[in-house]
Amino acid sequence: MKVIGFFVLLMVGVSAGAAERPQQIIMGIVDNVLAILKDASLKGPDKVQQRRSKIREVVQERFDFAEMSQRTLAVHWHKRTEDEKKEFVALFKDLLEGAYINKIEKYSDEDIHVIEEKIEGSFSTVKTEIITKKAKIPIDYRLKSVSDDKGWKVYDVVIEGVSLVNNYRTQFQSIINTKGYDALTKMLKEKKNG
Repeated sequence: MKVIGFFVLLMVGVSAGAAERPQQIIMGIVDNVLAILKDASLKGPDKVQQRRSKIREVVQERFDFAEMSQRTLAVHWHKRTEDEKKEFVALFKDLLEGAYINKIEKYSDEDIHVIEEKIEGSFSTVKTEIITKKAKIPIDYRLKSVSDDKGWKVYDVVIEGVSLVNNYRTQFQSIINTKGYDALTKMLKEKKNG
């Protein structure tokens, strides 16, 4: 795994082109995030913001937050203006990055293995597993082929069987249906600022 991780880091650093397979992209994300989490200069409570900022940089390059946002809002996406869509993507990106970082920070000293890569047309699932002392924690990354030079981007993360996108879709649909879309964006702004 160390040799593969080193190779993936080289590939991510040199050329993140369309030739990369989804598995390579995910291992690049994982290896980069773990390197940040293990970096002694980024440890400690006074380094939390700096560490999280570096993790966000890695995530932003390979996650398709516009696709995630559209899937999360589902039928409500098409009712939004272009400005509302841009605002929602930014708010949802902050929320997702926070959720992903909170989960992944807990596993900084564990081994992470790729179990399987499935490609079906323009979609892929890369199944990974975090090996802890007590359990194996499955994290599946769902990717979609994109037309830019990145080749594949993550549009959902399934942690221990729970899809981040589906989880938020259920919550957000309930808020929109009972209180309206404005109540949802107000809540997301409060979480961002709070």
